[in-house]
Amino acid sequence: MQEAVGLARAIGLDVVVSEIVTVNDPRPATLLGTGKIKEIDELLDGRDIGLVIVDHPLSPVQQRNLEKAWVAKVIDRTGLILEIFGERASTKEGRLQVELAHLNYQRGRLVRSWTHLERQRGGGGFMGGPGETQIEADRRMLRERIVKLEHELEQVVRTRKLHRSKRKKVPHPIVALVGYTNAGKSTLFNRITGAGVLAEDMLFATLDPTLRRMKLPHGRTVILSDTVGFISDLPTHLVAAFRATLEEVLEADLILHVRDMSDPARDAQSDDVMRILSELGIDEKAQNERIVEVWNKLDLLDAEEHDALMARAETSEAVMGVSAVTGEGVDALVDKIATRLAGVLTETTITLSPTSCTFFPGFTSMRLLTNAAILKMAPSALISAFRDRKNSVWKAC
Repeated sequence: MQEAVGLARAIGLDVVVSEIVTVNDPRPATLLGTGKIKEIDELLDGRDIGLVIVDHPLSPVQQRNLEKAWVAKVIDRTGLILEIFGERASTKEGRLQVELAHLNYQRGRLVRSWTHLERQRGGGGFMGGPGETQIEADRRMLRERIVKLEHELEQVVRTRKLHRSKRKKVPHPIVALVGYTNAGKSTLFNRITGAGVLAEDMLFATLDPTLRRMKLPHGRTVILSDTVGFISDLPTHLVAAFRATLEEVLEADLILHVRDMSDPARDAQSDDVMRILSELGIDEKAQNERIVEVWNKLDLLDAEEHDALMARAETSEAVMGVSAVTGEGVDALVDKIATRLAGVLTETTITLSPTSCTFFPGFTSMRLLTNAAILKMAPSALISAFRDRKNSVWKAC
């Protein structure tokens, strides 16, 4: 219930009444029984309520019958999430994906707009009335619009593949932030990169993906990607429409699964995220190799639970405890990213004579610059390095 209220408030709705309803025998026509429908109708009487949200999928028939019974607009969970996504989408790609999902959702509900023009039958024939003509015309226009959007999104997929292929040539490793909506991904993204991505305490505050370059402690450059948040019962229309965006996660070298450890439903939320990642094609083996869990919002816990979770995180190589708001554990997380991408770094001291030359066979410029860094140099040492094109070795003098 708390999540449903949060979804409603995410688009500025004023929640007047919220109630949990147990449905033992779902009715095909109305989902709820007649007694419960009447009870809710009495609850609406006397209040200026124009919208009822049912946190459950509704068929077009159920939606229409509930609107008649309550004399108010009714939307289900899918419709509410689509409204949020429609308001949050700011890029052309995001708007295309939301519109496609919305049209696919509305395709089976078109008849609701034309109930006053239903099929009419004359005295001696069976010719359909004007309502049938209008409905069919609208359905044709909708199908044509869907086909056009799908073609445009195919171009988006090709463009994203082109961008990914260019990034691979650089090559900078990609680190993707994923997690349940409102887990603090954008706040963590801003903390690490210094970007100004919208980060608020609301569901789906960020919709369009954001990529930023960042430098690791030893100078290596990586790309950090902030993606759309997941949610339980994510509509299939949205998963399909946003696949081009979510495929950024598939290409990531490392995935940071950000979790809100202050939420009582954190385990169920984690299961939902892992299920969606599996649907995208990230199998269990890849999950173990590429995913690091980031236990966020530890600052919202009491001292005892905070210390217990930090102690658990320290015993695992795939878990980091952080607070994106206070910055606790963020530096250690960046070090973990560097270690997972480059392996364990070994610190070595090399002593060279200023008057002699030493040869280092087998080192290429890329390997040296990518996997090593000079931590300290003696003031008296004069060292210059260059590549011998003939022998392909490094010389230090």
